[in-house]
Amino acid sequence: MDKLQGVGVSHGVAVGQVRHMGTAVLEPPARQIDAEEAPREQQRARQAVEAVAADLTARGELAGGEAQAVLEAQALMAQDPELIADVERRVTVGGTAERAVYDAFSTYRELLAGAGEYLAGRVADLDDVRNRIVARLMGVPMPGVPDSDEPYVLVARDLAPADTALLDPALVLGFVTEEGGPTSHSAILARALGVPAVVALPGAGELAEGVVVAVDGANGEVVVDPDEAERERLVRVAAEHRAALASASGPGATSDGHKVPLLANVGGPADVAAAVEAGAEGVGLFRTEFLFLDDSERAPSEEKQVAAYRAVLEAFPEGRVVVRVLDAGADKPLAFLSPGEEPNPALGVRGLRTLLDHPEVLRTQLTALARAAEGLPVYLEVMAPMVADRADARAFADACREAGLTAKVGAMVEIPSAALRARSVLQEVEFLSLGTNDLAQYTFAADRQVGAVARLQDPWQPALLDLVALSAEAAKAEGKSCGVCGEAAADPLLACVLTGLGVTSLSMGASAIPHVRAALAQHTFAQCERAASAARAADGAERARQAARAVLSGE
Repeated sequence: MDKLQGVGVSHGVAVGQVRHMGTAVLEPPARQIDAEEAPREQQRARQAVEAVAADLTARGELAGGEAQAVLEAQALMAQDPELIADVERRVTVGGTAERAVYDAFSTYRELLAGAGEYLAGRVADLDDVRNRIVARLMGVPMPGVPDSDEPYVLVARDLAPADTALLDPALVLGFVTEEGGPTSHSAILARALGVPAVVALPGAGELAEGVVVAVDGANGEVVVDPDEAERERLVRVAAEHRAALASASGPGATSDGHKVPLLANVGGPADVAAAVEAGAEGVGLFRTEFLFLDDSERAPSEEKQVAAYRAVLEAFPEGRVVVRVLDAGADKPLAFLSPGEEPNPALGVRGLRTLLDHPEVLRTQLTALARAAEGLPVYLEVMAPMVADRADARAFADACREAGLTAKVGAMVEIPSAALRARSVLQEVEFLSLGTNDLAQYTFAADRQVGAVARLQDPWQPALLDLVALSAEAAKAEGKSCGVCGEAAADPLLACVLTGLGVTSLSMGASAIPHVRAALAQHTFAQCERAASAARAADGAERARQAARAVLSGE
C-alpha cells in the first residue's frame, strides 16, 4: 500500500480502479504532396477546424457555467484567422493538412509559452485543440475520457477543459493528474462538478491500469492498492462528511455564532440558479468578462449590459452582489482594448490599468450597473481588479462617483503591494476583496497552470496567508470589510483558517458552499484563530495544512 502526495483541489473521497485518459495524438508524418492536391488538403483542414470548433461550442452549451466560457475560448483558438492562414500557407508549399495543422499550432505554442505566465497558461488548451483537429484529419479516435461500463478513477497527464466539463460523476468517481495546479481550469471545473480530484501528482501516469486507488481530494493523498482497513477508514471519513453536509444549513457561521457570509462566484446569469440552490447569501464575485468576450472587436452596448447585470441582481433580493468591472488584458486580450505587443502581458496593461486607459468603456459599464440596480432591493458593490496602490483606488472611486454610482466601491487585492499598503488603499475605498489566485502568482512568480510550480500556487503557503492577514487587519482597523473571492475560499479547511485570519466573507463556486458551511459549523471562532496562527507559523504549505488540521481536529 503506497501513499502518494499531490495537491487536493476538490473535496471528497473516491475509491476505484484506474483508467487512463486516451493518449495524445501522435505527430503526423512529414509527407510532401503535389501542387494539385493543395486545394483539397486546405479544404480538409478548414472542415476539420470548423468541426472541432463546433464540437467544443456544443460541449460548452451542454456544460454551461464556467465550463462554457472556457470551451468557447478554445473554439475561438481553433478558428484563429492567423493560424488558419498559416495552415493554408504550409499546405501550399507541400504539406499535408494534418502536418500543416500540427506545425502551425506548434509555432503558435512556442509564442504563447514565451509570452508570460498568463498566455503560457493557455498552452494546454491549445494542445488539446491541435490534437482534436489532427485526430479528425487522421481518422483516429479523439484523445479523451475512456469508455467504461463500471465507475473508475480517471488518471491523466492533464485534463483538457473539453474533457473535464462533461465528465459523468456517475462513472468518474474522481480524477488524478500529473500536471496542473489548485487554480488550473481542470481544478476549477472539478469543484464545479463536485468530483474529488488531486493534481500535480508526480508519477501519476505510471499508475497501472486497473489498480485500485483511493483519492482524497481534501488533503491531496492518493493511496495505491489500499488494504481493507484503509478503505474502511476512507469510507468512514466520507460518510462523516456527508452527514456534516446534511446537518449544516442557513447562513455561514462558526459553531459559536461568528457570522461568515458565504457568497458565490458567478460568470453570468447562467450561474445564478446553482448559486441560489446552494444557499449562497449573495454574490462575492460577478465576473463581467463574459459580455465582452462575445465580440473582441467592440464593447457591448449599455443596454445589453444593463439587461445582463439586472438578471443577476434580481436573483438576490436583500442580498449582497459584488461586481468586478471588466478584467481585460494578459490572457483575456480584447482587440479594442488591449495594447500592442508587450514583453510580459501579465505584468503590463491589464485590469484597472486597461480601463483607465479607456475611460469611456469604464464609464459605460459603471452607468449600466447604476441603471441595472435602480429600484431593486439589493446591496450592490463594485470593485476594480489589479489595484496596485492608493492612486489606483482613488482613480476608480472617482470614476464611480462621476458615473453617478451609489454602490459601495472596493478594490481587489491581487498584487502584493496592495496587501502591504492595505490601510492606504482603504482611505479611498470601502472594502477589499482578495483574489488569491493572482495574489499567489504575483507573490511567488508561479504560473497557476504549470504543474512544476504547483507547490508555490498552493494557497496554504504561509507567505500568502501573511498577506491575507495584513489585508484583514487593515480592514478591521479601518472599520471596513475584507473578503476572499479566490479559489482558496472553496477549501473547507482553509476557509476556517481564513476566518481565523479575520476575513469577513468567503466567495466560491456554488458547489463548494455546502462543504464550507459544514466545516465552519463544526468549529468555534477561537479554534479558527488558533488554526490560522498555527498555519502562519509553519514552514511550507503542507506543514501549514497539517498544523491547521491538527488544531481543528484536536490532535
